[in-house]
Amino acid sequence: MTRAHARQTSTAPEVAQDVPSRAGGNASRAIALADAIRRCRWIAIELGAQDFAFCTVGSAAESGRLVPCFDSDHLVASASTRLLDDGIGEQLLRQVRHSTAPCWWADEAEAEAFAGLVWTNRLEPTAGGGRGIAFPVYSDCGQAGLFVFAGAQLAPSSAALHDLHGRCFQLFNSIAALARGRAAAMPSMSRREIECLKLTSRGYTSEEIAKELKLSVHTANQYLTQTTQKLNAVNRMHAVAKALRLGLID
Repeated sequence: MTRAHARQTSTAPEVAQDVPSRAGGNASRAIALADAIRRCRWIAIELGAQDFAFCTVGSAAESGRLVPCFDSDHLVASASTRLLDDGIGEQLLRQVRHSTAPCWWADEAEAEAFAGLVWTNRLEPTAGGGRGIAFPVYSDCGQAGLFVFAGAQLAPSSAALHDLHGRCFQLFNSIAALARGRAAAMPSMSRREIECLKLTSRGYTSEEIAKELKLSVHTANQYLTQTTQKLNAVNRMHAVAKALRLGLID
């Protein structure tokens, strides 16, 4: 019997035990994400925008970058690419780090559409032209994000801008709460525990894991016992199945 075959036959019962909870969790996240995209699309309609994207802002330790989460092309992030190219992404990143005010960009010929937005910041227009506006958002725990909208018919109303920015904040709080809930469900695993799980997923025995990682067999077993407990699994292979679903190993 091959390792792969042994792994498949031994994991089937354990995987089956956890299917309902996995399906429920994935369904809840999918519903929440679909709702966030729907709410963002309504804001885009009110602005007259064709494209939209939501990005989180990485910390300085992460080299400070905008990380697309979803856009008007759903999770493909192609709309994010269109909205953040031509150097506008760097300008937006600087703005969100230094100002809470919305910012916009447009060619001189199209700037009139933004003339009434007296409490916003203007960015340099992109090389490819076009109109865009972005709303910086922040959560109570220090997270930062950015909702970006663009399109040839984009025409923000000064009277509605404050309300739209507030709705972006509300939407961001919902997204941040979803992310916190997912993080809270993610167990804390050490590098060695992850390594042992990865090797177990490839069919390695405790003795083989110990040899590969230059550990004693007792230590390798201890790491695997800890991972099983942390993942609330019934055995090693159940722990592997859960770790794969959580993205702890691949």
